Amino acid sequence: MKKRIISLALVSIMAFVLVLSLSSCGKEPKSLGYEVTHEVTIKIKGYGTIELELYGKEAPITVANFVKLANSGFYEGLTFHRIMSDFMIQGGGFDEEGYEMDADSIKGEFPANGVDNPIPHVRGVISMARTNVMDSASSQFFIMHKDYPSLNGQYAAFGIVRKGISVVDDICDSVKQGYNGAVSLSDRPVIESITVKEK
Repeated sequence: MKKRIISLALVSIMAFVLVLSLSSCGKEPKSLGYEVTHEVTIKIKGYGTIELELYGKEAPITVANFVKLANSGFYEGLTFHRIMSDFMIQGGGFDEEGYEMDADSIKGEFPANGVDNPIPHVRGVISMARTNVMDSASSQFFIMHKDYPSLNGQYAAFGIVRKGISVVDDICDSVKQGYNGAVSLSDRPVIESITVKEK
């Protein structure tokens, strides 16, 4: 009898956890409460649009660089070349043929590099990719698919998705992912445009 009660309790707990995780899927992330300086729309071919808010006071150099590149049309035709379900999607550095696009490097705005940037790497947050060199970020960015606290303080987060997180989910669910998130050229989602509205 005791074993049966324990089994029923475990089944109930597992069902509750499953319902919680399913109910959070597709829900739009909440604003993180920082002052919004820019609103951004990323249009991805065949997937739809992702709308974000940027926090220019927490990461002024990063936001200014992203806005400059977006307004110049730099991102048009570039791809998401690294995709890892339950982690993030990364793009903004390679064209559809796989050629890397050059952009100037900027200072890494995160605590490990001496900059007080409190933005956490939670689901929907946009952040800058970099090498092991602290000040190596340039054009490549990533959008978090799930919370990843170990990135906090190590990368320059600068905004969050407010509408269209389902597009990130669709990309993670549908794109075949290789080692370390590698995606074949033919499967890479293409950025049609990134438009910016200053608040």
